Amino acid sequence: MAVFEYRGIQIATGRAVKGYRDAENAKALRLALRREGVLLTAASEENEQKERAAQRNIDLLAFLRRPRTSDVAVMTRQLATLVRAGVPLVESIAALIDQVENEQLVRVLTTVRESLNEGTSFAKSLEQHPKVFPPLYVNMIAAGEASGTLEAVLERLADFMEGQARLRGKVASALAYPVLMAIVGTLLVSVLMIGVVPKVTSVFDNLGQTLPWYTRLLIFVSEFVGGYWWLIVGVIVGALLLFRRWRNTPDGRMRWDTFRLKMPIFGRLHLLVAVARFSRTLATLLASGVQLLAAMEIGRHVLENARLQAVVADAIGSIRGGESIAEPLKKSGAFPPMVTHMIAIGEKSGQLEQMLENVSRAYESDVETRVQTLTSLLEPMMIVLLGGVVGFIALAILMPLIQMNNLIE
Repeated sequence: MAVFEYRGIQIATGRAVKGYRDAENAKALRLALRREGVLLTAASEENEQKERAAQRNIDLLAFLRRPRTSDVAVMTRQLATLVRAGVPLVESIAALIDQVENEQLVRVLTTVRESLNEGTSFAKSLEQHPKVFPPLYVNMIAAGEASGTLEAVLERLADFMEGQARLRGKVASALAYPVLMAIVGTLLVSVLMIGVVPKVTSVFDNLGQTLPWYTRLLIFVSEFVGGYWWLIVGVIVGALLLFRRWRNTPDGRMRWDTFRLKMPIFGRLHLLVAVARFSRTLATLLASGVQLLAAMEIGRHVLENARLQAVVADAIGSIRGGESIAEPLKKSGAFPPMVTHMIAIGEKSGQLEQMLENVSRAYESDVETRVQTLTSLLEPMMIVLLGGVVGFIALAILMPLIQMNNLIE
């Protein structure tokens, strides 16, 4: 069965429509659309070979068009509203296809609708698109289908995805200004060292006097950067490539992620973000009816830290052996005591989901506070640092000129 991109006109309203549809051939597509009240005007086939070639040749434009978490969250919220209103699932998906703006998401939803029409479950249909719907999403949908609470699970999924996107957005927006200042400062100093300093310091060649040490240092750095900039760039790029290659090895990733947790200031922030995400994910999965071990396995992958993932993997093994969740996490020393303590209370009281929700809320709030404090300190520090570098350059240039002026007088 081929995939067609089609354009048509609704017979009843005269409104132009477009989308993707599976069909045996163009004639079958025309008949299927006609039954739905759509007059086909144009159709182009996209066979599987073209799809595989397109996937192999992913470019920047395709990456930018990939559905974002916020797009999927909005789609999930709309789907939850339709299902709760009593609209059948297939018709709800069809309604979303007309509303969603992202082309790739439209195509995915079209494939999901066709799969549902063939009798496949909703979770299995979503599982065919792991880049759009991660395991967490699929497992929660499967639990919702099995328990008959799909609309509640969809709303919980939308809340979860919106919360995660909001947390990442706060961290990214808070760090955007310091990163921009660092880039602009680096470019400014580079332009001064390569383009301005050599022209100004060239007048010192005929002075016939000993220059201050800081002026000689400035001239040396300027000549080195101007003459060997290609070597500096090559060393930096080579070091980054070697570091990336080392980090992709199992041992390298474990060592690097362990170091990230121990870094001053940023290590604690990284831990808080990871624990908040893990707690929120685990709470959402358990509340949706996903089994504990499956929820732990999914939560392990959202940590994005090899050290913490290893701790959770050990905890999964201990749980299979009959132990509690809190005990192996506590023994590892990687998770904060507050987390293990609240998990232990939740296990004993039978309110594990609620305790995990409390942990995630507390740590998300802590992350926001720490990021705001960090950025409020980084901004003046970077201004002082940049001002210090520019001041050093100005001092190294002006002092010999002042000395020369004193000699003339």
